[in-house]
Amino acid sequence: IVLSTLNAAMQKIPAREIVRGASFRAQVGHRIDEKALREFLVRMGFTQAPTVLEPGDYAIRGGIIDIYAPGEMGPIRLDLFGDVLDGARQFDPVSQRTTEKLDVIELAPVSEVILDDAAITRFRQNYRIEFGAARTDDPLYEAVSAGRKHQGIEHWLPFFHNRLETVFDYIPNATISMDDQTTAARVSRWETIQDQYETRKIAMAQKGRIDSVYKPIPPDLLYLDDVAWDRAVSGRRVLNFHPLPQASGPSVIDAGGRISRNFSPERQQENISLFGSLASHIKVKLEKGPVVIASYSEGARERISGLIEDEGLAEAIPIMNGTRIGKRGLYLAVWALDHGFETPDLTVISEQDVLGDRLIRQTKKRRKADNFLTEAQSLSPGDLVVHVDHGIGRYHGLEVITAAGAAHECLLIEYAEQARLYLPVENIELLSRYGHEEGLLDKLGGGAWQAKKAKLKQRIRDMAERLIRVAAERELRKAPILNPPDSMWESFCARFPYQETDDQLSAIEDVLNDLDAGRPMDRLICGDVGFGKTEVAMRAAFAAAMSGKQVAVIAPTTLLARQHAASFKDRFRGFPLQVRQLSRFVGAK
Repeated sequence: IVLSTLNAAMQKIPAREIVRGASFRAQVGHRIDEKALREFLVRMGFTQAPTVLEPGDYAIRGGIIDIYAPGEMGPIRLDLFGDVLDGARQFDPVSQRTTEKLDVIELAPVSEVILDDAAITRFRQNYRIEFGAARTDDPLYEAVSAGRKHQGIEHWLPFFHNRLETVFDYIPNATISMDDQTTAARVSRWETIQDQYETRKIAMAQKGRIDSVYKPIPPDLLYLDDVAWDRAVSGRRVLNFHPLPQASGPSVIDAGGRISRNFSPERQQENISLFGSLASHIKVKLEKGPVVIASYSEGARERISGLIEDEGLAEAIPIMNGTRIGKRGLYLAVWALDHGFETPDLTVISEQDVLGDRLIRQTKKRRKADNFLTEAQSLSPGDLVVHVDHGIGRYHGLEVITAAGAAHECLLIEYAEQARLYLPVENIELLSRYGHEEGLLDKLGGGAWQAKKAKLKQRIRDMAERLIRVAAERELRKAPILNPPDSMWESFCARFPYQETDDQLSAIEDVLNDLDAGRPMDRLICGDVGFGKTEVAMRAAFAAAMSGKQVAVIAPTTLLARQHAASFKDRFRGFPLQVRQLSRFVGAK
């Protein structure tokens, strides 16, 4: 079974023969061509880094080569003895502990763009045909010409290959399954792609420079339009899932799958035992086959286990995956399912079916004490660092020194006049990376660094006084108290399909406190792309709108305004609120 998103299925990919020929294989105890391996890593899109932390990274330190290949559970470490692969193991990138020893390694490309000589030549030719002669200061053209990967290079994928294929070409005899939203989602996705293309073309024309860094290619070169999509799936067996029963006919197959029972009526009535009703339902279903109760966490599984045992059910069997399910019996699993389902041979009941919608919260991750080595490995000899008490120095690696008859692993920091500081690794929190590649080293034990700190403290103190004065003036001003109805608020939050991060939950709580404070809000929320800022804005907008206020969400581009309007309409559907888009393309009437 191959699971794919619609966005991925719509994008074209390199032809199968290209992928078949792009691999590297080595066996422990046999010779390995280190030069060929290095060239393969560069050509296949791997990025050299001081320490491998993410898929696509590789690091070389003498005869040790670390590679984080795509699709693997973790990076692998190759130990070379001359031109022989002496050992290979998979390891945890944080703790550096070995997780598995390997006899054979197989590497595949990390990017759809393979920078061999033929691909580079094709790119240069196609680039000039599409955009005209390249300027000498075109960073994309220069990087590819030099055999280097440029950020976002996959956008120009068609320029590197003679032809592209689709994921459907890779599995020509497979049955294609789609849900009832596929067509609408595909139309929306294509409109977004077209909008982005037109927006970038307009931006280039307005700037009057055809040498803009981002030169968009026609969408149909990289994505499947309606005609190409129909051609890709024609002649194949296609199954369309529907949430509602369909009229019987030769093209309709009913496999017996249904949404499992929701215990909402029992939750609303105080005189009915919720778990008594659950136990009765389970007893009926156990006569037909196995029953699985899916919980969100280990703690929830244990609580439900105790509750159903109190209702007289046999002890449930905890399982890790579906392969442990037998032909009969009651099982408890930790599966994050929003809703359960029933088939003729199996019943799955989710925790949410029983207890109702819940706000999914991500477990807070604690930093392990034994991970301090990762901090040191992120530094390279020669990097400038800042010590809290001694100022700017130059890091020279780890050294083991003996003091009081005991060995200590320390970070060696060089200061002005070749003075040295040995900092025990357990005190690494005193160091931070300096923000520039060049800088003057401070004198160890001198007063210059302390003078800088004192001067900076005074500047911070002056700034703080001004901020306090402004904050005091703001405290005296009044603003409406905005507080949404609890029931609607919980219902709105439950629609969020992802787990909130700790930072996201903190930001939401802070915003709600601001709205409920009766004072003008003064808050800026910053975050990288994909970190959940839009959800914070949605909840703030919901809280204000449900308190009787009109809300305006301002976006920097018409494309973003359209995307946000669609997202807001989807999330706010079913509530007594209206969502409208207003831009130069959509008037007020």
